[in-house]
Amino acid sequence: MSLITPEALAALIAGPHSVRVLDVRWRLDRPDGRAEYLAGHVPGAVYVDLERELSAHGAPTEGRHPLPSTAQLGEAARRWGLDDGDTVVVYDDLSSLAAARAWWLLVDAGVADVRILDGALRGWIAAGLPLEQGAVVPSPGSVTLGRGLLPRLTMGAAAALAQTGVLLDVRAEERYRGETEPIDPRAGHIPGALSAPTTANVDADGRFLDPAALRERFTALGVTEGEPVGVYCGSGITASHAAFALTLAGFAPRLYPGSWSQWSQHPDRPVATGAEPGGGG
Repeated sequence: MSLITPEALAALIAGPHSVRVLDVRWRLDRPDGRAEYLAGHVPGAVYVDLERELSAHGAPTEGRHPLPSTAQLGEAARRWGLDDGDTVVVYDDLSSLAAARAWWLLVDAGVADVRILDGALRGWIAAGLPLEQGAVVPSPGSVTLGRGLLPRLTMGAAAALAQTGVLLDVRAEERYRGETEPIDPRAGHIPGALSAPTTANVDADGRFLDPAALRERFTALGVTEGEPVGVYCGSGITASHAAFALTLAGFAPRLYPGSWSQWSQHPDRPVATGAEPGGGG
């Protein structure tokens, strides 16, 4: 029940069950998606500010988007109107790359029913479903959140996993190879990590591949059931998207929240470049 179709979401919204829809629009080049949200969103959806509500901010050595504290996330979730027992549906306008961050955090915090709108906002529109304009301001919720239900990696654990297991770098291939680095201080990848861009986990319409196809893809990369697999990206946002895809495929991924934005800020950490996991090529 981790994915929901536009038609199924429309039925939920119209039905008696309590559902909270969250609009998580965010892009690296346009982090504030509020203007687009106000122009048109799924009816009843509340805007979520990824930079302020789904991320903490500290020293550069922590990365660009550290995980928020339980208190910070709880305060935001209550602003969104969440109550214990609610079904939560998250979406964005970018193939679920940002929405998956909200999915990961809420599942990690103990929300039992969190779903991603498959196909994102584009899928909703393609289904001929209506949009609503303006801001939705719900009554404050009373949800209680915890922390730590999903496995994660520290920087040291990520380094070890890259050598002893499978660590997937889910950024674009040119960033993995070190040919370009638009934002972080060093280019390249964690030595031993494998390139597995998360954009390959969805089809041309932004819908996730079916679980069997995802499992085949990850198995070809060396992911094995029962063995640890980790994921990282630039700053921990799109790594959540890969974690979601791995979960759909039946695996239990470990997220490295600091990702490359943390690793590259530590001069003592080695950097590999090229197409091969260990560098070169």
